[in-house]
Amino acid sequence: MAQARGASSDRRKWIIGIAAVVVVAALVIGGVIWTIADRNKTEGQIIDPGRTTSSLAGDVTQKRDGVVVTVGKPGAKASIDVYADFLCPICGQFEKTYKSQIEQAINDGKLQVRYHMVPLLNDRSDPPGYSLDSANAALAAADAGKFLQFHDALFANQPEEGKRGYDKAQLIKLGQDVGITDPAFARTVDAGTYDQQLNAAFQQIENDPKLAQDFGNGQSGFGTPTVTANGAIVSWQDRGWLTKITG
Repeated sequence: MAQARGASSDRRKWIIGIAAVVVVAALVIGGVIWTIADRNKTEGQIIDPGRTTSSLAGDVTQKRDGVVVTVGKPGAKASIDVYADFLCPICGQFEKTYKSQIEQAINDGKLQVRYHMVPLLNDRSDPPGYSLDSANAALAAADAGKFLQFHDALFANQPEEGKRGYDKAQLIKLGQDVGITDPAFARTVDAGTYDQQLNAAFQQIENDPKLAQDFGNGQSGFGTPTVTANGAIVSWQDRGWLTKITG
């Protein structure tokens, strides 16, 4: 009887052990599946274009010059340069906080904004390359007169750093949804037409001492977002910075 009880006990321990292994394996597999799904949650998504008609005044121009896009009215009293990356979460916060104020100043004829979309975080999406692809697509949108609409939609639907961005097909669809009808837009996005120019400009920006900032702990360099006015870096964390510039 003692041997039978011992054998039964061993079987129970064996069954419990197997069950525990199965549970752990299920949790691991489930965690892996969830992680992959979370990382790739932008896959197949349609980027919400939001408003397809901009709230910009009719006499506001959007013009690309190289890899810089200038938005504003001719003769605006003040101008700023904004350096940003579509993947940068702090850039997203900057846009969320100041977008309306900047747009109002543009409409009032007080401000021109020169946008520099830089591929600073190009290796920080999975797969890498979203920062450059989105910057190139934004320049293509500028060629079609839809830069700010495209720009705003990408920040409003910003993917997470370290995860999947949007692929070229999704960027092309967004362009169509904000009103771009010229087939040259899709060709430019697919070909990465402005990639080389964007990378060359980014190298110059990174090495420009006027754009270097002190990040503390002995670290300094270029980071996004960076805002400059009259050649000097603006402390945009100061809520009154735009009023000081536009008067």
